Amino acid sequence: MRIDPGPDRALESCLKGDMKTLNAHLPRRRKTLRELQEEERPHVECGDGSTHSFRKKDLEYLAQMLDNEDKETLLLPIIIEVGHGEGRLTVRSKTGIEAKIFSRILEMPIACRYDMITIFKPQLQVLRRVLKTTTQYVFTT
Repeated sequence: MRIDPGPDRALESCLKGDMKTLNAHLPRRRKTLRELQEEERPHVECGDGSTHSFRKKDLEYLAQMLDNEDKETLLLPIIIEVGHGEGRLTVRSKTGIEAKIFSRILEMPIACRYDMITIFKPQLQVLRRVLKTTTQYVFTT
């Protein structure tokens, strides 16, 4: 199953008002893991005109834990929502693939409920250390 990588409604809803400037580093369009693996220099274009590059090593790490269907579906970078003063963070996920990835890295069950995955700051440190180029933050109110 291939997801249409057209407009990303989750990202668009986050990019309003004052937060738009703060989140200008976000990709205009995310790409699937499979697409990025096929690129010589895997990257996405960002809203501020810059380029977000992915390390091939990070893409290979993700690919080894996913089946072919998941590689066609997983959109990168994984967007981690950071709200004001919260001890927890959110990842929106239509497929739950991100929860499967996080579970393997953290070696504990991580659930996707109502298309959302909740992680806590100590978990974020571990995830970002492993998934450095395949994740990005979005700041919300």
